[in-house]
Formats: sequence, C-alpha cells, structure tokens
Amino acid sequence: MDRPTIPEPSWRVWHGEEPIRLGISSCLLGAKVRYDGGHKHDRYITDVLGEWLEWVPVCPEFEIGLGVPRPTIQLQRGNPEPQLVEPISGEVLTKRMEDHAARRLAEIEEFGLDGFILKSRSPSCGLEGVDVFDADRSSTKDGVGIFARVLAQRWPGLPVAEEGWFGDDRRLLDFIERVLGRHRKRVASGRTLDAKQTADLHASHRTLLEKLRVKS
Repeated sequence: MDRPTIPEPSWRVWHGEEPIRLGISSCLLGAKVRYDGGHKHDRYITDVLGEWLEWVPVCPEFEIGLGVPRPTIQLQRGNPEPQLVEPISGEVLTKRMEDHAARRLAEIEEFGLDGFILKSRSPSCGLEGVDVFDADRSSTKDGVGIFARVLAQRWPGLPVAEEGWFGDDRRLLDFIERVLGRHRKRVASGRTLDAKQTADLHASHRTLLEKLRVKS
C-alpha cells in the first residue's frame, strides 16, 4: 500500500500576507534596461526563487536617466575612491549615482526588504570584482559598484548577493538562510504570532531550503 502523502507546510499564507521581499537588479528579471538594450534574465532567479520570493526591481543606470541604449560607463581610479565615469563624454556620474541611490533606497525602505540581489560586475551594482580602470586603460578587478556601496552603507545588516554567486550551492544557501532569518525577525516585530503561526513560519522556511538543496 502506498504511504499517504503528508501535506507540506503552507508557505503560501506567508507569501501572501508577509512575503519574503527582495530588491533586485531589474535586468535579472528580464527587463531590457542594459546599456545595449538587452537584459540578463536569470531563469533560476525567476523560475525557482521567484516561486517563493517577491521582487522590488531597480536599475540605477536607467533610473538616473542614462537611457536605453546608452554609452557604457565604468569605474575609474580616483582619490580616494573610484569614480563612475562615462568614458566617451568624460562625464563623472559618481555624485549623481550616489544621490539617486540614497533617494531610491529611502523610497523602497517602506517595503520591508529581506535582502537584495544585484547584477555582478556592474559598475553600479557589482558587489565585488568590478573592473577599475587606470589612466593607461589597464584595470584591476577590485571595485564595488556605486549603488552597491551606498546600499551596504545604508543597510549594513541586509543580506545582499549577486547572481554570480548562485553557481555555488554554499553561497546560495547561506544567502537564503540569512534572508529567511531576517524575514522571521521582520514578521515577528510587526505582529504577534501564536505558537502555531510561529511553527508554520519556521516550517515554511525549512521547506524552501530543502527544495533549494534538491534543485541547486
């Protein structure tokens, strides 16, 4: 005789009432906002993580009015910090991006984010290993995108990742565990949970982690 199927904990209640909400670079969702008019749609993010998570998309370069398509921008060596520059025109965009990042993050703070996923190697959004160019056009991969830097300064405890990390199961699961921990704290701080609700919330998070271990 077949064993009876044990229903999974209902995470959909939490997804509807208290969703796990992450900011994300909108090109990763398929939005055609990149400098060349294209996107960097990541199917793992939309088709697997997207079943569980709610997105708040941002594209700092498009949002500061650079347009699509647009000339490429890059980080150039500066004193003391690298500067965001449009090489063709020579325009320095650092302050413009910093000011926009501060305003944009203030706008989305009300959503109660549990984490952020950024586009890797981007001069605006990359978390690590972004090319920084010297005057002789040589470069080193030691930069951090301007928007990513402002984000880290504003919310130092927020779990933040870039999509390039998700090829590493350990980094992916570590990021998701930190996101879920923040989600539990956010939910508990905003409402009073009884014992069953608390158990269901924890069980729904365990279900997500198990599914990711299987699919990663």
